[in-house]
Amino acid sequence: MNNEAPSSNRGAVVSIRGSVVDVDFDQCLPPIYSVLRAGTQGQIVVEVMAQLDAHRVRGIALTPTQGLARGMPVEDTGSSLRAPVGKKIISRMFDVFGHAIDRQPAPTDIKWLPIHRAPPPLSERSTKSEIFETGIKAIDVLVPLERGGNAGLFGGAGVGKTVLLTEMIHNMIGHQQGMSIFCGIGERCREGEELYSGMKAAGVLQNMVMVYGQMNEPPGSRFRVGHAALTMAEYFRDEEHRDVLLLIDNIFRFIQAGMEVSGLLGRMPSRLGYQPTMATELSGLEERIANTRAGAITSIQAVYVPADDLTDPAAVHVFSHLSASIVLSRERASEGLYPAIDLLQSSSKMATPGIVGERHYNLAQEIRKTLAQYEALKDVIAMLGSEQLSPEDRNAVARARRLERFLTQPFFHYRAI
Repeated sequence: MNNEAPSSNRGAVVSIRGSVVDVDFDQCLPPIYSVLRAGTQGQIVVEVMAQLDAHRVRGIALTPTQGLARGMPVEDTGSSLRAPVGKKIISRMFDVFGHAIDRQPAPTDIKWLPIHRAPPPLSERSTKSEIFETGIKAIDVLVPLERGGNAGLFGGAGVGKTVLLTEMIHNMIGHQQGMSIFCGIGERCREGEELYSGMKAAGVLQNMVMVYGQMNEPPGSRFRVGHAALTMAEYFRDEEHRDVLLLIDNIFRFIQAGMEVSGLLGRMPSRLGYQPTMATELSGLEERIANTRAGAITSIQAVYVPADDLTDPAAVHVFSHLSASIVLSRERASEGLYPAIDLLQSSSKMATPGIVGERHYNLAQEIRKTLAQYEALKDVIAMLGSEQLSPEDRNAVARARRLERFLTQPFFHYRAI
């Protein structure tokens, strides 16, 4: 299946430095983001990143460059990288090129759309501030998510991140008739296989699409997999008028891949080694996640914070795009309190009286106050025991412990087993 327009524009490889390939064209210079193909069967894919002069372009290889040599012919496909869209891609798993990687036959009767698209203009966006209901008590009460917004999910391994994502996908599909798209940027193959098996066992795969760029793939491939997933999400939003839940794991790996590409192209790094174009690249991805009159793309992104430093440029730029931050706590997970959300560190811009209502807001503030009081008394309880507390403090501790247990709930994943 050929998803690229045929072209007679041919060139030749001038130089190869790792993933950086310079190509000379005599006829017509390919535009930026054009896909070039080389190799005996066109298996080496190069994306044009810069035009050096009237005849030469510089590109980043999206596949390994083994076997490529100077003087080899290169064909300009005449189009940018494309992603498959349509009803037949549902319940399937793809790579950045749109190839099925779930050991099933390639889908038929599908369209291909370019992955480089402009964000929806302000005139087409919905100006309503609506709550995205997840069906998870702790999130809906204290950290409400925005429909068409971006939420950050902070958590390491083993704290219930995948189970939380599975529950959100199940609720989205079961109660809101929505679509879910999972985008794995820089994922380990083990994590991808576990998630695929988990989604299949939970019965949510039939309304879901998975797109992966594994961590062993070249940086150019990892850098574009997010755009491919967003193109699929935009199709379901704009053409089928469905609400889409887009899960990205991990948005930091997108920035990291961009940093590698920038270094390969020889750009001078900015502070702490990040690429000078980081803000533009991240905005180009995040601004496409929006709600329009047709539907909404709501994004939940796993965020890795380097060395737990929230002042790191990557974390700062990601935070500026988030409408809610959900922090998962290993301490709560070790106590068996799931979902293991740290309710005092988590926050949401939607938790205001004007959006959730006065009663909901006051209730959430009282819950936070009680939990904060319990947190402050934990050291005293550990050293002296709860018998040394005043009656008021003892009541607050008992209330906080009941609240903690009330804000846990059984998930569909476990009910199905």
